[in-house]
Order: sequence, then C-alpha cells, then structure tokens
Amino acid sequence: MNSLIRSGVGYFLSASKQNVRLLSNIATKPDFNKIVNNNKVVVFMKGVPEKPGCGFSNIVCRILKMHGVQFDAHNVLENEEIRNGIKEYSNWPTIPQIFINGEFVGGCDILMQMHKNGDLVEELKKVGIESELLKLEKENEKK
Repeated sequence: MNSLIRSGVGYFLSASKQNVRLLSNIATKPDFNKIVNNNKVVVFMKGVPEKPGCGFSNIVCRILKMHGVQFDAHNVLENEEIRNGIKEYSNWPTIPQIFINGEFVGGCDILMQMHKNGDLVEELKKVGIESELLKLEKENEKK
C-alpha cells in the first residue's frame, strides 16, 4: 500500500463533511442486533462526529471520514442503556466501538492499526465501500 493510505495526513486534515446518521435517541431497550445491522458501518462513541466527546472517538471519526465512510453514530453519553448495553453485547469494555457489516471490529486502537496497515481498505471493500484514500492513490498513479 502506498504511503498515502498509511498516513493520509493531508487528506486527514482536510476531509470533507460526510453524511452521518445520528441514531442515539433510541426509545425502550436497545436491540443491538438491529442497530449494528442498520448500516454497513456503525460506531458507538462518546459525543457526535461533529463534536466527539473524547480523543478516541475523535480519531475513529477522522479515520472513517478520511476514507469517505458514511456511518451511523450513537452517542453513548446520551443513553445509559446503550452505553452499558453495547459493552455487554460486544463483550468489549471500552468506547468507541466499531461494527462493519454487523460484526464487531474493535475500538480505536484496532481501527487505527487497520488504517495504518491497509486492512481497513480491504474490510471496507468487502462490504462494497471504496475508500476515498484508495481512489486518491489510483488517481495519483495515473499522473
């Protein structure tokens, strides 16, 4: 993989706004199977993508935006049932949590590693999402 995908620093800082659906106001007991399968990429985070509530959630949002990924975001700070329930559902103790195609991927550290080594591009491709960084790399190769 090209260093553009591994670092993406320039694009990272100038990533355009993405369409992000905020679905944190879930009434009654959350159906996590339904929630994580509602979109190809789903993130449970502190805050919202435009104003993350912690550095780890911020990193996750920036990585996904850098790749041009549209994702559902759930603010765990607004709903205690979601905050505690997602940890039980995934058997993962920390937030943020990322799901791709209904499957738990991990937290910030895992997503960052996948981004750095190119695995995220491949995982996105498996669910029909072409990374914007990959598109940029292809365009640069043509020049």
